[in-house]
This record gives sequence, structure tokens and C-alpha cells, in this order.
Amino acid sequence: MIVVAGEALIDLVPQGAGALAALTPALGGGPFNTAVALGRLGSPTAFCSRVSRDAFGEALLDRLRDTGVDVASVQRGDEPTTLAVATVGADGSAAYSFYVEGTADRLFGMPEALPAGTRAVSFGTCSLVLEPGASAYEALMREASARGVFTALDPNIRAGLIADADAYRARFRSWLPSVSLLKLSAEDAEWLGGSPREWLAAGPAAVVVTRGGDGLTAYTRDGAEYAVPGERVDVVDTIGAGDTVNAALLHGLSERDALSGEGVAALGAEGWESLLRFAARAAAVTCSRAGAEPPYAHELEEWKTV
Repeated sequence: MIVVAGEALIDLVPQGAGALAALTPALGGGPFNTAVALGRLGSPTAFCSRVSRDAFGEALLDRLRDTGVDVASVQRGDEPTTLAVATVGADGSAAYSFYVEGTADRLFGMPEALPAGTRAVSFGTCSLVLEPGASAYEALMREASARGVFTALDPNIRAGLIADADAYRARFRSWLPSVSLLKLSAEDAEWLGGSPREWLAAGPAAVVVTRGGDGLTAYTRDGAEYAVPGERVDVVDTIGAGDTVNAALLHGLSERDALSGEGVAALGAEGWESLLRFAARAAAVTCSRAGAEPPYAHELEEWKTV
């Protein structure tokens, strides 16, 4: 079982150009997208979050259930669902502004236990920024790591939500001893400062940096570096692409029985290059269609080598 911990929200996606373009609601949130992508790839997955009882919250849970994701660990609240207004650039890249005051996911509380059979827990995005829930997710990360559970982190920086950038950067560094796999975009890496080698020295078994259409690079603690190019595709938008990479990496590691520091270290060049190619293809499929619509396993079967 792979557990994804973090927010589920509604993306409001513009249907046309201009500030007053009509907005269409779409199910989203980095952790939510990661959980959906894992479910579509066929990994046993559970979602750990706090979701509103409003209509948007019900729609979010319905999508998870339809994808086969276990929602027994989802907490519920009467507060509204978080909204993220997307702005899509000419190249398909997406930026967001958020409506988060008084929303349900901010009030996530530390769960009594993770689901039985949990092998890995994935964290990231807004849930590690917005208090008081951020401290509960952080505590869950540290506890899971201390118990020997594989932990994955995608900080997925949303700078507009971070009131004190230096304090967040220090907090990010404090998480690294509890992180098994760190995945982040090149833009996130630049914002955070430091380098993959510095982050590896603090704890993770591997760091994966995504560079959009230019591909992915994995850095490992033995000093190795593995890179693959991006898959060429007609980009509609990039919403959910990074979340799909998270899911593809975790799914591939699970299929290889490599959800451990030792397993990651044993992948070698062939294993890493195959895993990164799989993640690149999965992300490309997501970019080829509107919104966060990650691929199903059968859509990747001809490229799948895991």
C-alpha cells in the first residue's frame, strides 16, 4: 500500500484568454493528483487528508473511489474546499492563485495510524505550508520515517502561499533526514537553493529533478547521475504532470520491490533509466490532455518495462 498524504482541492481552469475568461472547476491538488495517478497505474493506494463535506469534497472523494483509492483515512470537515485559480501560459505551463482561508484541508490532524500494510508515504505541495495542518503532516512524515517506512517528498513550491521564504527553506532542510526520495522541478530547486548533492548528504537515498520537456535526472548517494530526455508531445497544459511523475516513480519502485534505501541503491543505471523513461512517458500523456488527467496502466503498456 502506498499512502498519499496532502490536500485535495478544486482547480478553476480558464476556458480562453483574458482575466475574465470563464472558469471550469477541475479536481486537483498535487497529492490528490498523485493518488489518482497511482490508482490508475494499478498500485494499491490510500489517501490521507481532510476533505470538505461540500459538493466539491464529495466529487473529490468520488474520483478517488472510482480510481480504486482507499479513502478510509480521509478526515471530513464542514469548512469549504480550497480553490486554486489556474493561469495557463502560451506554452501550456500553469500558475496558480489560491483561496485557502478557513478551508477544510488546513485543519488536518495527525492520524492515529497509517493503513495496514503501508510501504510508502508521499507528501508535498500546499499541505506542508498551511498551518495548522502543515505541522501534522510534518509529524506524520517524521513518524513514518522513524518506523522505517519509505517517504517521498515533492515540495511543489507555491511561492504565493509562503509568507517567510527563508523560514520555509530552513524547514525544508529539516525534513530531509526523514525523506527517502526527493522529487522536485528545476524551478523548485532554484527557489529552494542548494543542490541535489547537498540534499542527498542530508538524508534522501535519491533526488529526482524534472526539467519539463527536457526530461528528468536522478542523483544517488553513491555519486551517480542518470538522465533521460522528455517524451515529445503536443502540450495542452502541464497541470498534474509533476504529480504524475511522483506516481510513476513510486509505482515503478514498488514494482521493483525497491521502496527502501537499499532498494533504491541497487537500481543501477539500467533500472534508473528505465524508471525515468516510464515517468517521462506518463507525464507526457498527462500534458497531452487538459487538466490533471494522468494515464491508466494500459495506456503506457507498450513503454512499460517495470
